[in-house]
Amino acid sequence: MRPTVRGIHHVTGIVRDAGANVGFYADTLGLRFLKRTVDLEDRFSYHFHYGDATGSAGSVLTSFPFPDEADGRVGRPQIADASLAVPAGSLGYWRDRLADAGAEVGAVEERFAERALPVRDPDGTRLELVTARAHAEPWDGGDVPAEHGIRGVAGVSLLSASPFVTASLLETFGFERGGQEGDRVRYETGRGVVDLLDREAPFGREGAGTIHHVAFGVESDEALHEWRDVLADREDARVSYVKDREFYRSLYVRGAGGILFELATEPTDLTAGDPAPGEHLYLPDRFEEDRDLIESQLPPL
Repeated sequence: MRPTVRGIHHVTGIVRDAGANVGFYADTLGLRFLKRTVDLEDRFSYHFHYGDATGSAGSVLTSFPFPDEADGRVGRPQIADASLAVPAGSLGYWRDRLADAGAEVGAVEERFAERALPVRDPDGTRLELVTARAHAEPWDGGDVPAEHGIRGVAGVSLLSASPFVTASLLETFGFERGGQEGDRVRYETGRGVVDLLDREAPFGREGAGTIHHVAFGVESDEALHEWRDVLADREDARVSYVKDREFYRSLYVRGAGGILFELATEPTDLTAGDPAPGEHLYLPDRFEEDRDLIESQLPPL
C-alpha cells in the first residue's frame, strides 16, 4: 500500500537581509525564532527557522539569508506564495500592524470561503494571512495577542511549467482535488492546502524574495525510504537520496512541472535540548570545531 503525506511540514524562502528577516518574522509576525543555524550545504550562510512554541510540523517557515543574492522574480516554475492561518476577524488587526511596520500590504481577497490579506516580507517574498483552519497554536512569547496569533502554515500556491504533471505528482503524494475557483485548483490533505494556479505567467528567476521549496511530512524514516522507491520509478520526476537534515530526515523531488518538493520526517521539535532557541548560533556537532571561523563569516544580528 502506497504511503501518503501528512500535509505541509515547512516552507523555505530565499532572502537577502538577515536582520530584517528576523525583525519581520519574529517581531512583526510574532512567530518564535526557533533556530539560528547554518545551511548544511554552505556552513558560512545562515538558515533561520520560525514557527510555534516547538517548531511542530506544519508551523514552520525557514529562510536562507544570502547577503549578495540577486533579486528573484516570481513566475513559472515556482511557488508563488505561502499563506499563514489566522483567526477569522483578525485581518483588520493584521492590516494595521503590518502597515505600521512599513510592510507592503494588499487588498483582502476572497476564495474558497476564506479571506486572504496579501503582504510582502522585507525582501519581497509573497505571503498571505488567511482565515483558514488552524494547524498549530500561536506562539505566546511575543507581543501579538493570542487571539490574533498565527496558527500554522495554511498552504502554498504553485505556478507550474506543466500543471497536469504537477497535479499528478500531488495526487501521488495523496492530495485530493478539493475544488476550483477561476484559475485556482485546490488540492487538500490532512494539513494545509496546495493551490495549483492554471494561468499564464512569465518564467521566474530564483533569488531573494522567492520561495525555494515546500516540504510535506511523512511519518517515519521507513516511510521516507518507501517514498524514494515510489518516486524513483516515475519518469517525470527526479528524486534525491535520503538526507540527514539534523532535525529530521528528508528527500527532494522535482517533477517535470519544475516545482521543488521535499518530504521530511515527523514529528519535529526544534527546541529539544536547546535552552535558548534562536538566541545563539546552533551548529551540528560536525561543524563545532570550526565555530570561530563560521561565526567570523556570518553577519551579526
